Amino acid sequence: MQPTTRYLGSPRAWLLATILAPFNITDNKFVLKTSRPSSCSYFEKIHCSSVFSMKSSKTNTPRIIIHGGAGNISRANLTEDAYQEYRSALLATLHSSYALLSKPGATALNVATHAVAMLEDNPLFNAGHGAVYTTAGTHELEASVMVSKGYHKRGVGVMEVSGAKNPIKLARELLIRGEEADGGGAAGHVQLAGETANKLAETWGLETVSPGYYWTKRRWDEHRKGLGKSTDRETYQKHKRRADKCSSFVAECAADARDLNTHDPSWNGHDYLPQGTVGAVVLDSNGMLCVATSTGGLTNKLPGRIGDTPTLGAGFWAEQWIEENPFDRPHGMMYQQPTLSPAARLVNGDFGGVLQDCLPNLSSYLPISSREDNSSEHPVKPCSAPHGVALSGTGNGDSFLKLSAARTTSAMTRFSFPPLPLAFSVSRMAGPNGMLQQSAEDRWKKTGEGEGGIIGIEYRYGEGRVVADFNSGGMFRAWIDDDGKEQIMVFKDEF
Repeated sequence: MQPTTRYLGSPRAWLLATILAPFNITDNKFVLKTSRPSSCSYFEKIHCSSVFSMKSSKTNTPRIIIHGGAGNISRANLTEDAYQEYRSALLATLHSSYALLSKPGATALNVATHAVAMLEDNPLFNAGHGAVYTTAGTHELEASVMVSKGYHKRGVGVMEVSGAKNPIKLARELLIRGEEADGGGAAGHVQLAGETANKLAETWGLETVSPGYYWTKRRWDEHRKGLGKSTDRETYQKHKRRADKCSSFVAECAADARDLNTHDPSWNGHDYLPQGTVGAVVLDSNGMLCVATSTGGLTNKLPGRIGDTPTLGAGFWAEQWIEENPFDRPHGMMYQQPTLSPAARLVNGDFGGVLQDCLPNLSSYLPISSREDNSSEHPVKPCSAPHGVALSGTGNGDSFLKLSAARTTSAMTRFSFPPLPLAFSVSRMAGPNGMLQQSAEDRWKKTGEGEGGIIGIEYRYGEGRVVADFNSGGMFRAWIDDDGKEQIMVFKDEF
């Protein structure tokens, strides 16, 4: 195994392979491959040979990577026993999800939802059953899903969820019901919160729970410790019973809970207080990418706070585009001359131009002339191929929000020329001294601001590449490597 997983698969090797894809190496010489479209020009052959070679394959090798949160995780606060618990939980989720992904007809959406639902059910993780508390001692859960293609809504988020057992299933339902005329009662909305989201969970037949389901003693202790309050079990049981008496939809119970405490807890830099999420990124055999993410939010967040997890472009993103032939792009810089008013043009002496604007443009009425050119002699078909990415972030959500981190990362790959490998883009955003860290300025390592990580999959030339990087102490992550083996890591080297 590699000593670090900043890049899960060397981007340098991938970039070199992309450059050398059109060549055969014989007798220490680089020779252009002959299996390429004859319509491509000489300079296009380098690009086209690798693009068109992937079209012979009708299916793609499925890929999956999951994460269980990032933050101030260190060898000092993660014991061997705790590590083994996380390891077992992540590998069980990965194993079950990959088995599902390997079945004929499996979709990235279903597999990603399955993986995140398993993590939501495990109290180890800050989502679902193990979600953290607000300062008021309540739970306001968030979840999202997004696909690279295939659904009208593409991406959705739910927030302030307090009734659905698995918020990720509610998000999935919001996405797929977007194919119906009325959105299954959700209209065309891609984000829903609170009472509306909770009622739709019931309407759509999803499993619902009482507020006490989300309670765990471990998260309660973290919550109370941050507020400087007692953590005894008797107090815990008392508050849990009180929560169970409140309906998920009774506003007065929530309002009463908000009055319990609004103290702003401090970040001490030593304890691992969850401020991340759980997530899964999946590529299926049909080339669809899906990202699914779920969280309880920041430990002791203020009630009503909305994080990056349900916000499109901030904590998650998936998209696919057609990567056009780069040789079709114009060379050099292009500028559009500013448009001057007729008066200004008259002052400049452009009498002919003003007069021409007042007369009919003959080109609007006459057929296009068959001017002489050589394009018909050497027709060039466009060299293009699908290129997609999917990303799930974890860490300090407010920092992800400020940067629209997931979409910005994707944009660095999509709009760079030549395309920047996603591994580089992820590191520029979430790696050491990346944009997230820089956004914290002089508050870095003092407040938890800027901490986080990103996992993702890049789909290009018919292949999926798993990537990940983080700037915090650690990030729980597991994936299937290029050899089909299960891998898990927390730090950038072995535990």
